[in-house]
Amino acid sequence: MSDLLSEDELNALSEGVADGSIPVDTGFNTRTKVRKHDLASEDSTLGVNLGSVEMINERFIRLFRLGLVEVLRSTPKINPNKVEMLKYGDYLRGKTAPLAVNMIRMNPLRGHSLVVIDPAVIFAALDVFFGGVGSKPKPVGSLPPTRLFTPTENRIIKIILDIFFKSLYEAWAPIIQLEIEVASSEINPQFAQIADENDLVVLCRFEVEDGPTKSSVDLVYPYSTLKPIRDLLRNRVATGDGNELSDKQWAEDLNESVIESEIELQVLLGQIKTTLFNLENAREGDILYFKKNDMARVDICNIPTFEAELGVVKSEVAVKICNSLNVLGLPEKDEDYG
Repeated sequence: MSDLLSEDELNALSEGVADGSIPVDTGFNTRTKVRKHDLASEDSTLGVNLGSVEMINERFIRLFRLGLVEVLRSTPKINPNKVEMLKYGDYLRGKTAPLAVNMIRMNPLRGHSLVVIDPAVIFAALDVFFGGVGSKPKPVGSLPPTRLFTPTENRIIKIILDIFFKSLYEAWAPIIQLEIEVASSEINPQFAQIADENDLVVLCRFEVEDGPTKSSVDLVYPYSTLKPIRDLLRNRVATGDGNELSDKQWAEDLNESVIESEIELQVLLGQIKTTLFNLENAREGDILYFKKNDMARVDICNIPTFEAELGVVKSEVAVKICNSLNVLGLPEKDEDYG
C-alpha cells in the first residue's frame, strides 16, 4: 500500500484547509509581537547611560572655559547640547570640509574618538590671540573645501586642543585615568574612519557663542569605545565617585582658604596707540589724548570681568558695575565700589 496521497485526496485536503473545515496547527505562537532589529548596528538598549556622559561634559565645560580664559584671555559662552546617539554615517552627512578634524586615542579606552573644531572657533581665537576682540569670521560655507589651515591657524588649533585634552582628562579623572593624544588630523571628516557608517557613536556637541557668531566643537565617541566601561560609568557617576564626604570637606577647606585672599582689580578707562619714538621721548607734563569709551572695563587679576560706569561717590572716584562679562559665571548685579 502506497504512503502517498492520491491526487483526489490532495485536492480534498487543500479545499478543507482553504474553507477551514480542517483545523491547522503550525506549532508556532502566532500571537507573539515581532520587533524589527538591525543586525548591522549595535544594540544601544544594553549600553551606555548617556546621563553619565552629560555629567562628565558639565565638568569638562567648566574646566575648558577657564582654560580658554587663562590662555587666550577670551570669554566665549560654551553650552553643551544634549548628548545623542546616532549612526556614524548620519553624523558625517551633516559635516562639510574644511574642518579641524582630529582623530584621538584615549588610552586605555579602545579605538579612536574624534574632536571636530569649526573654523569659526579657530578664526575667532586667532583674532583674540593677536589682540583683537574676536571679530566675526567668514561663514564656513564661503571657504573652499580643499583649503588647508595655515601654520599660524594650526598653532591656534594646537593651543585649543591642549586646553581641550587637559580639561577632558580632569573631567574623566574621577572615573578613569586617560592618556589622550592626537593620532592624525584631517580637514575632511569623510577621511576620519573611527567607525563604520552603520555603527553607533555618541555625539557631544559644545556650542560656542562669541557675540552674534555661533559655532561648535564636537567630541565623538564610538559606541564600542564606551560600552566596555558602561558599568564603571554607571556606578561611579551614580554614587558621586563613592567619596562624597571627602569631596564636601575638600570644598569647605578650599572655600576657607581662598575667601580672604586679596585680589587686584583694575579699571581700564581707555587705550592709547603710539609709537616707540613718542614713548621714549615722553616727559613729565606731556598730555596724552585718548578716546573715552562709554563704559570702563574692570579686570580681576588681568582677566576682563565687568563693564562699569565711572563716577564720584562721597567725593571719591568710584565705578558702578553694570554688566558682567560672565568669565567665571559670576552673578550680575549693580554695585558701587569706591
